[in-house]
Amino acid sequence: MSTQGREAFASLRLNTTVPHPARRYNYWLGGKDNFAPDRKSGDAIAAVFPQIRTAARANRDFLRRAVTTLAKEAGIRQFLDIGTGLPTANNTHEVAQTIDPTSRVVYVDNDPLVLIHARALLTSAPEGATTYLDADLRNPGEILDAGAVRSTLDFSKPIALMLVAILHFIPDEDQPHQVVSQLVNALPPGSYVVISHATYDPLPQQVIDRLLALPASSGPFHPRSRQEFARFFADLELISPGIVSIADWRAEEEDLPRPTPADVICYGAVARVPNRR
Repeated sequence: MSTQGREAFASLRLNTTVPHPARRYNYWLGGKDNFAPDRKSGDAIAAVFPQIRTAARANRDFLRRAVTTLAKEAGIRQFLDIGTGLPTANNTHEVAQTIDPTSRVVYVDNDPLVLIHARALLTSAPEGATTYLDADLRNPGEILDAGAVRSTLDFSKPIALMLVAILHFIPDEDQPHQVVSQLVNALPPGSYVVISHATYDPLPQQVIDRLLALPASSGPFHPRSRQEFARFFADLELISPGIVSIADWRAEEEDLPRPTPADVICYGAVARVPNRR
């Protein structure tokens, strides 16, 4: 991580006088675990992009559908969820353990408030396991080597890596594609990678300009194009329907009308880790 990145990250992590993405997301979802700066930042973004609350809900729905697909169709029973956010409905372990109570989940986040709530609320089914790690996605080695991860997940069996609405908070200078590659390289064949990522691709230029003009106090935010998003899946096998709007990913059974790509401004995809030669 760059020095500037570490300083920005530390200020987000420790200072409740500046907005934090997890708490702002909680605010958009109607939660109460947020502070005045989170609400102020959230309202400023909503003033430019009123659909932001729809986008936040769509991300949760994408997570639910992705976990359901992997648990039911691929038989995945282990999940490494990085960038957990504050607990809400349909958390990863709840979805997975509804399908198989023996599912094992490690949650990783960098906001102490998230970890406090996670330990209190994200309780596992007796047959499975749920563990929480206070760590930074930008330090993948720290996550992979953590005792909480190694004692909960069996790296000789497939694991689902969940990176839902987190990578757009990492600037290019902190090498997000290399971060993902390092995590993926540690996964055994037959594992899966689930990513959603903000994009400005569907927006008219005037809305993009207004979003770019938001004050720096709103926090780091780095939406990426479809091409940039696709790079996260290099050497992986995308499963159907490939890279699409999160509102459309395996959403055939969702109520109509569904949000449009311009409503959620977020790509989503799930890919399989192939056998390595």
